Amino acid sequence: MPSPKAVLFALLCVPAAASSGAHAEQVTICYNYGCYARAPVDFSEAQLERLQQQLAAAEDAAAERQAVALVIGRMYAVAGEQTPVWRDKGGNYADGDDNGRMDCIDHSSNTSTFLRLIQARGWLKFHEVLEPLMRRRFFFAEHWAASLRERETQRVFIVDSWFFDNGQPAAVLALEDWLAGKTPNVQ
Repeated sequence: MPSPKAVLFALLCVPAAASSGAHAEQVTICYNYGCYARAPVDFSEAQLERLQQQLAAAEDAAAERQAVALVIGRMYAVAGEQTPVWRDKGGNYADGDDNGRMDCIDHSSNTSTFLRLIQARGWLKFHEVLEPLMRRRFFFAEHWAASLRERETQRVFIVDSWFFDNGQPAAVLALEDWLAGKTPNVQ
């Protein structure tokens, strides 16, 4: 019998097997800060095909990271059509008490789930998905984000959807820049 931790990991991070009918892939996402609430999100074969085409067009690692940013935004938009995460605003302060709000823990978990679905389908040519990473600044400010490693250079990149309203492309930053506190608004 699997441990409760293994079951939770499977629910949060591993795409469910395709079932007959309405969807080709189903994942479970979380929201309402700290993964307090969970809901399934179904991706149709047509939606997945469009995502795959976007990623397949990438001819190098930098282009693949740009495509990943767009694909993650689109996956959140699909999730917003099926769950209350359409209400999520960039950061934490614009959300209020809205059902569907997401903090960086929710975003890092969901973005990692989406990236694992993409990887499981063999759509990442230049990167591999890593576990979410945490940075701590000023002894109390923690921030979590999904991460990728470029296969050729072994450089790590952060994929962070937390900065933007639901459905917008994710920020992709070099790990060293992210750890230094850079955000998409800082060059």
